[in-house]
Amino acid sequence: MTTARTLWKLTRLVLHILSGLFTIGLIFPKLTAPQKSERIKAWSLTLLGQIAIKLEVTGSTPTAGPLLLAANHISWLDIVVMQAAVPCRFVAKSDVRHWPLIGTLANAAGTLFIARESSRDALRVVHQMAEYLQAGDVLAIFPEGTTSNGRQLLPFHANLFQAAIAANAPVMPVALQFSDVATGAVSLAPCYIDDDSLLVSIWRTLSAPPLLAEVHFGTSQPPQGRDRRTLSRDIRSAVDTLMTG
Repeated sequence: MTTARTLWKLTRLVLHILSGLFTIGLIFPKLTAPQKSERIKAWSLTLLGQIAIKLEVTGSTPTAGPLLLAANHISWLDIVVMQAAVPCRFVAKSDVRHWPLIGTLANAAGTLFIARESSRDALRVVHQMAEYLQAGDVLAIFPEGTTSNGRQLLPFHANLFQAAIAANAPVMPVALQFSDVATGAVSLAPCYIDDDSLLVSIWRTLSAPPLLAEVHFGTSQPPQGRDRRTLSRDIRSAVDTLMTG
């Protein structure tokens, strides 16, 4: 029964992703930017429901930019969870662009892709981020640069925080966590770490009992003359407090 239930969830997930691709191809060209954002939020919420993941949001949900969200990174689901909580434009590693189906959806959502091993590309993306922030957008980054198990916070890379400094935009710490609905215990099922492949992580997530995806929004901080390393360190401390508090 467990395998059958997992296969049913997988079928629903694939069909929902395909419906998203249909929307991108035929409907998105006719929509305004706010309408696209609402569609993305609704699609993300539905996806979570299709695979038995409940969303819980705490803190003050941002409603407008300019704002840079800085969150810990656990899973391939993080972008969906964040989009379900608040429409935003993500900065993601260039690998995501090539993920089957998901890469197309991420690209359509306005994701900025970065080759993390290239300092030149990081500089390009920082300039793009600053322009979007100056235009009043909400951007989101995963400054750990890779995924973790969600229990310990990895060091933050400071480079992308330069965009908030250049645009004089506030930065909001965000903590993500997945837990078992029945027991409340932290769940490692959605993790995408070490030698996990994307398909293995997806299958493990779908095989898990019903999960709770928690998004904790902290208090936004203006740069206030801080350099990127200081700002990064302070935001990391705030995210750590949200995770453990």
